[in-house]
Amino acid sequence: MIICRTPLRISFFGGGTDYPVWYKQQGGVVLSATINKYNFLTVRELPPFFPFNYRVRYHLKEETRSIDEIQHPAVRECVKYLGIKTALDIVHSSDLPARSGLGSSSSFSVGLLHALHSLGHYMPTKRELALQAIHVEQESIGESVGSQDQVAAAFGGLNVIRFNRADQINVDPVIISRERLRTLEERLLLCFTGFSRTASDVAKEQIAVTPDRTNELNKMTEICERAIFYLQSPGASLDRFGELLNDQWALKRNLTGSISNPTIDSICSRGLESGAIGAKLLGAGGGGFMLFFAPPEAHAGIRAALAEYLFVPFRFEFTGSKIIYFSHD
Repeated sequence: MIICRTPLRISFFGGGTDYPVWYKQQGGVVLSATINKYNFLTVRELPPFFPFNYRVRYHLKEETRSIDEIQHPAVRECVKYLGIKTALDIVHSSDLPARSGLGSSSSFSVGLLHALHSLGHYMPTKRELALQAIHVEQESIGESVGSQDQVAAAFGGLNVIRFNRADQINVDPVIISRERLRTLEERLLLCFTGFSRTASDVAKEQIAVTPDRTNELNKMTEICERAIFYLQSPGASLDRFGELLNDQWALKRNLTGSISNPTIDSICSRGLESGAIGAKLLGAGGGGFMLFFAPPEAHAGIRAALAEYLFVPFRFEFTGSKIIYFSHD
């Protein structure tokens, strides 16, 4: 039996420049961090006593004779991609709900690939996991997704992820002091606005209009580079970093009509009116988690102004996808 733990992520800046249709022509850059909220995948060989060969449990339960009968696309395509022939029992659980803007789908794919590799007694590198998950999601499944979430889930940490035109991906950790990292953590609030549409559906609309959004996406890249500078400059106020979240969100929410809605706009405005310096919706759009940047003394007021919504405490994590249990039994 194998248990794999894979983190969810917060994308601060650059989301939208990580779609292949954009970065293969223009290049892209993303600043993101993984958090101590996880997907857990338990994988073992299924004993030969059942009238099926694959049992998959997530929010549904599937019991099938063949791989092709598996309805969960990531499970089906990850197993096929690795060419696994043994009967499998796969169980998924998560700290936070799917479709909430935290990269849960890619975290699932990375974690499942990691566990399946381990079942075959092979330990892949973080880069292998990221690239394989990107291939499975974009090519095997055919989802309209970017390439940042898979990298974040595999590598873990607070990173600058650069996508160049040659389809190469570089991951550079943000180098800051422990005190500055703690200061950043203490200024972040994660507010659950409600379930979003499927990220791939929202992203499909954004990808379709990408050729017409060159100006906006170039500005997002510039904002991301400025945010990296402010974060890594010890003398710079982190408030500048927080303010840039508003600029990023203003650009992103106007890319398509499905990214925001009146409820999301209201949550954002109420948070800013209650003391937040910056705010943005996480993920593709349509719902999910809103990220606020605010001084600690303003947190109570923001929570009170949005008392009908759930706030989730978190910390950054720096491990990435990890096998936390391995047994030959």
